[in-house]
Amino acid sequence: MTRALIIGATSGIGKELAKLLVVDYDKVIITGRRENLLQEIKATNPNKFEVKVQDVTDLEACETLFSELKNEFETIDLIVYSSGVGDPNYDLVWEKELPTLQTNVIAAVKIYGLAYNFFRKQGYGHLVGISSIASIRGNRHVPAYFASKAFQANYLESLWMKGKRSKAEIYVTDIQPGFVDTSMAIGKTFWMASVEKATKQIYSAIKSKKKKSYITKRWRLVAILLRILPSSLLFKFT
Repeated sequence: MTRALIIGATSGIGKELAKLLVVDYDKVIITGRRENLLQEIKATNPNKFEVKVQDVTDLEACETLFSELKNEFETIDLIVYSSGVGDPNYDLVWEKELPTLQTNVIAAVKIYGLAYNFFRKQGYGHLVGISSIASIRGNRHVPAYFASKAFQANYLESLWMKGKRSKAEIYVTDIQPGFVDTSMAIGKTFWMASVEKATKQIYSAIKSKKKKSYITKRWRLVAILLRILPSSLLFKFT
C-alpha cells in the first residue's frame, strides 16, 4: 500500500497537490491548522484521505504527528512540506519577521529532520520541500522570506547529499516556484502561473525524483540570470 503525507494542505499548492496524489496513492494524509478545510478535502474522497490537524510551529506536535504516523501507517512513501509564510516588511518590524522564521526555518528543519529519519529507519522514501526562486538572491522588501527560502534550499541540498550516501534509498527534491496565483502572491506580476498548472509540473518533478525543479519551467531562465547579475544591477529591479 502506497502512502503520501502533505504538510500544509489546506490551500494553495498543498491542496491542489492532494488532488493529484490521491489518484495514484492508496492513502494521502493531509495536515494543517484549519480542520474545516481539511475535512472539505477529505469529503471529496473519504476512503483515501486521512486528516491530521497540526500547527507546524508547535514542535512537540510535530514529534507527536510522526509517532502517530508510524503507529497508524507503519510506512510512508512520500512526504511533502508545503507550509510557508512571508509578508513585505519595509520597516523590519520583528513581529512580522518572526512568523516567517518560525514556519520557513524552524518548523521546516524540524519536519525535514523527522521525515529524513523516518525514511532512514524504514529504508526508503521521498522528501519534497517547496522553497522558491526567491532562494537565489536577496530582496530589500521581503528580507526574511527570501533568506528563509535560501536556508530551505541549502538544507534540502544537504539532505540530498546525505541521501546519496545513505544505505537507505532516500530521494530529496527541492521545488522552486516562481510566481504562482495563491494567497502568497501579492498583486499581478509577470509569468504568474495558475496553481493548477504549477502543481501539475510539481507533481511531474516529484514522479521523476528530480533533485531540483523550477516551476514553471521558464523560471529556470530567471534563475540563471539571477545568479550572474551583479548586485548593483539587481538592486534596480528589486
